[in-house]
Amino acid sequence: MQISEAESRVMQVLWEAAPRSAEEVIAALADAGWAEGTIKTLLNRLLTKCAVSASKDGRRFFYSPLIARDAWVLEESRSLLDRLFDGKVAPLVAHFSQHRKLSADDVAQLRQLLEELDDDQH
Repeated sequence: MQISEAESRVMQVLWEAAPRSAEEVIAALADAGWAEGTIKTLLNRLLTKCAVSASKDGRRFFYSPLIARDAWVLEESRSLLDRLFDGKVAPLVAHFSQHRKLSADDVAQLRQLLEELDDDQH
């Protein structure tokens, strides 16, 4: 499922706490500087994509995510790898290391992950 960057900001609000009314979503995104109508349009797009559900309570609608954040992150990660790095992780890491975008902490975490992967394979 393709979710735009703006839609993902709305989803993040719903992943943090749901269900939420449109007014609560608007308040949570106040720092984005978007008009109320923009946020309602994004909610409607997400409804059309079946990424969120809406339940009516009186005159208000409450929105909840229908897709888990982990599932979305996995799909986005795979899409990025496929589009930019032929589906391979090593060129991605090499790219960041060549452009000095890996901190010492990043390198330590990568080493730890590799050790754990190596341990799991033996």
